Amino acid sequence: MSGLAAGIRLAYYDKRVCILEKHHRVGGLNSFYSRDGHNFDVGLHAMTNYVPQGTKSTPLPKLLRQLKLKAEDFALCQQRMSMVKFPEKTLRFNNDLDFFIQEVAENFPAQADNLQKLLKTISEYDALTLDAKPISAREAVSSIISDPLLIDMIFCPLMYYGNAQENDMEFGQFVIMFNSIFCEGFARPQAGVRQILDVLVKKYKGHGGELRLKCGVDSIQVANGRVESVLLDNGEALTADKIISSAGYVETMRLLSNFNSTRSKYDVGRLSFVEFIMVLDRELAETGYDTTIIFFNNSDKFSYRRPDDLVDISSGVICCPNNFYFESPLPEAMIRVTNMANFDLWNKLEHEEYKAQKAAWLETSLKEVVKIVPDFRDSIVYTDVFTPKTIYRFTSHLNGAVYGTPNKIKTGRTHLDNLFICGTDQGFLGIVGAMLSGVSMANLHVLQKG
Repeated sequence: MSGLAAGIRLAYYDKRVCILEKHHRVGGLNSFYSRDGHNFDVGLHAMTNYVPQGTKSTPLPKLLRQLKLKAEDFALCQQRMSMVKFPEKTLRFNNDLDFFIQEVAENFPAQADNLQKLLKTISEYDALTLDAKPISAREAVSSIISDPLLIDMIFCPLMYYGNAQENDMEFGQFVIMFNSIFCEGFARPQAGVRQILDVLVKKYKGHGGELRLKCGVDSIQVANGRVESVLLDNGEALTADKIISSAGYVETMRLLSNFNSTRSKYDVGRLSFVEFIMVLDRELAETGYDTTIIFFNNSDKFSYRRPDDLVDISSGVICCPNNFYFESPLPEAMIRVTNMANFDLWNKLEHEEYKAQKAAWLETSLKEVVKIVPDFRDSIVYTDVFTPKTIYRFTSHLNGAVYGTPNKIKTGRTHLDNLFICGTDQGFLGIVGAMLSGVSMANLHVLQKG
C-alpha cells in the first residue's frame, strides 16, 4: 500500500511512474485471496486511525487529502468494542478515548492521573520528525505509569499491531500506535482490504501510472553511488531518475549488485506470526458475543518475542471481522486468531510434517481461545492457516518478519543518491501509516526535489 500511495502521489503530479509487483495481486502484507469458494483477507484485522468525517489534522484525513480521495471511498465501518484481556484485568476500548480513560480509572484508580500525564506527553511529542534519536518506550512510559500490569496492557495491542522490536519499542513508534488505536480507533471497509486496494489501483491508473504484476526484481545495478538500472526477472532492465522501494530495507540492500553484508548495520527482523482463520456456520454475535478484537495474554507477564517453539499461545489477537457496524451482513461468519511464531522452525519442516503441525497448533491455539470467547468449535465449517513460511513466500520478507527491521529509516534515505525506502522499514505504522509513508517519501525525495 505504501508503494501504491507513492505512485498515486507522483502520477498526480505528472511524473512517469512504474510500480513493480512480484505477485499477481497487489497488497503485499495486506491483501486477499480465495480458497475453495471462501474469500479471505490477509493482514488486515482492522484499519487503525479511524476518525469521523470532518475531523482534521489526524493521519486519515491528511492521507485522503494527499491522495485526492474521499472518506466514503474506503466505506469504513466502525468497531463495536475491543478489549485487552489479561488474567487479572480487562480493559475495554472503542473509538472514544474518554471511554478508555474511564476504563483505566475504574481498573487502575491509582494510575488515573498518571494516564493523563502520559496522554499529555504523547500529545506534545512529534512522532513524525525524521531526525529524532531513538528512545526506549518502556523507559519513557515507566517513568510516568508506575503499575507494571497497566504498562503491559497498554503495550500489548500496540506491539501486536506494528512493533518490530522484541519486548520494547521506540517511543516515536509507541506514540504513533497509541494514537492510532486508543486516541483514534478501529474501522473496517465493508468489502474488506480489497476495497482499499481497488480504490488505490483505480486512482493510480487513472492518473496514468503503470502497474506491472508478476514482475519481480532480480537485482538493482549500482555504479558511482547511484542506481543505474533495475534488472527484472525476465531479463529486462529499467532505468529511472529515482527509485522508491517498499520491499524492506534489508531485502532491498540484498538486491544491490554490490551488496556487502559486512557493511549492513541493520538487523533482519525476527518477529513473525501464525494466523488461524475459521469460517463459521453462524455469527458469534448470535451467542451474545459482539466484541470486535481481543488482545489477550494468559501468562504472568506479557512477553513479545520470537518464541522458542513453533507457536506461542500465551498471547495473541482474536478478531471477529463480522463484529463491526456494517451496513449489511458479511457473506460469511469468520473468526481469526493470531499468535507469535518462529520462522526458522516452521521453515525447516518437510511438507507432510508442515501440514500436520498446522493442524496440531490450530487445535492447541483454539483450546486457549475458547477460554476467552464462547466455544465456537462446533460451528467451524472451514479452516485455513498461514505461517511465517507463507509470509516469506508471498512477501519475500526475511524471516517472514511482518514488521521488518527494528532499525527504522525515518528519512527513507539509503547510501545511494537515488534509492529510497518507504513502508514498514521507513517507520510509519499501520495501513494508514504505510500509505502516509509512501506519500511522505514521494513528497520529500521526488516532488520537493523537482
